[in-house]
Amino acid sequence: MSVFVLVHGAYHGAWCYNKVVPFLEAQGHKAVAVDLPGHGDNIVPRERITLANYVRHVCEIVDAQDEPVILIGHSMGGLTISQVSEDRADKVRMAVFLTALMPLDGESRNDVSKRVNEEARIAEARIATEDGLANTCSEHLLKGLFYNDCSDADIEFAKANLVPQAFEPMGQPLHLSAENYGRVPRVFIECLQDGALSIRMQRAMYTAAKVDRVVTMDTSHSPFFSAPEALAGHLMAL
Repeated sequence: MSVFVLVHGAYHGAWCYNKVVPFLEAQGHKAVAVDLPGHGDNIVPRERITLANYVRHVCEIVDAQDEPVILIGHSMGGLTISQVSEDRADKVRMAVFLTALMPLDGESRNDVSKRVNEEARIAEARIATEDGLANTCSEHLLKGLFYNDCSDADIEFAKANLVPQAFEPMGQPLHLSAENYGRVPRVFIECLQDGALSIRMQRAMYTAAKVDRVVTMDTSHSPFFSAPEALAGHLMAL
């Protein structure tokens, strides 16, 4: 049996994996869905929401497990799992990028977006908070970006739980080496209907990063809502 550590992306929390975890646990696996600092139940002041704190939190969870983990990162969670794979290479059995950002050494989230020519409409959807430390996403664009094949109930659940995404983690470069990050097996799960990270962007990222395997799902940006059993099946098959 395996230990899965599931990391969410921007705005989201551990709650986005609520439908996936039971399928993994039903087959005897351990599944730990993470609330990054400032997300879900992990409440911290916005000025303390940093990429370093994201990484530190996930490293602590990885360290607490009895065996190397399968680390899953969705969307912006790809940044966190990349750095965790570097910092805990011996404790990460595999890194799975679920339609996620895949930085190269020295890149930040903003650098990746520039490299793969992020669509203008994605940047335009972001609305800065009054304190200038974070952004939200335009509510009328949420379905098209994240949830275009999800039920109305799932979309309303997400809207009730989304939080502003701090800017700091988006601008911090990652430090990834061939000696550590480079020896962790990497898998990319591409999502063909993704409105937030287009399939063109996904393929540009995983081609540059040289993954070991690509899995294809015909879903939106949020297969944990629209196809949780199929997603769990892909994870277990790895």
